[in-house]
Amino acid sequence: MTSTEPEFLTAARTFYDTVAADYADRFRDALAATPWERAVLGVFAELVTTAGGGRVAELGCGPGRITGHLAALGLDVHGLDLSPRMVELARAAHPAIPFEVGSLLDLPYGDGSLAGAVAWYSIIHTPAEHLPRLFAEFHRVLAPGAPLALAFQVGDTPLRVEEPFGHPVALDFRRRRPERVEALAAAAGLTVTTRLVREPEADEKTPQAYLLARKEA
Repeated sequence: MTSTEPEFLTAARTFYDTVAADYADRFRDALAATPWERAVLGVFAELVTTAGGGRVAELGCGPGRITGHLAALGLDVHGLDLSPRMVELARAAHPAIPFEVGSLLDLPYGDGSLAGAVAWYSIIHTPAEHLPRLFAEFHRVLAPGAPLALAFQVGDTPLRVEEPFGHPVALDFRRRRPERVEALAAAAGLTVTTRLVREPEADEKTPQAYLLARKEA
């Protein structure tokens, strides 16, 4: 990595490289207990399929649990993550799915090449001043009419996670307001078609938001 990389990217990579194995174990079966997440992902998959299908990417895929679910729904899905260790675990868990290392700020896909994209709790480590670039990249790589699915925690105050699983690392998890994320999407040329906010469950501390958007045809 170059010395000009933003510090927040370096911090996120270090954090997730360090906790990758524990994180994968902790959240491996989490989707089974979250019907709202499965519902949103199911709608996303149906939107892609009914539009004719094509290559889909999970952006910020971690160990590939959502990527694997999308593949099980019949999508031609690829995974991208900033953390090499997360990508290594994803490849081991899902050997039939392509995974690669990369940044959401510089996506390794051609203009209009994706039939859909999912950013599942992966916009939460990007500082607000970099979000317009992030959404511009989402817009660039999506084909006209293609859907984008987003998930994030709702709130205004970042959550500082320190020493997760006993490891000596820390990272800020930036909560978002749905109306702010919708405005960012609109400014980038993405129209939000669905907004779902649910109350916290189990050990969650904040509401959870899910947005579906599409690139205008």
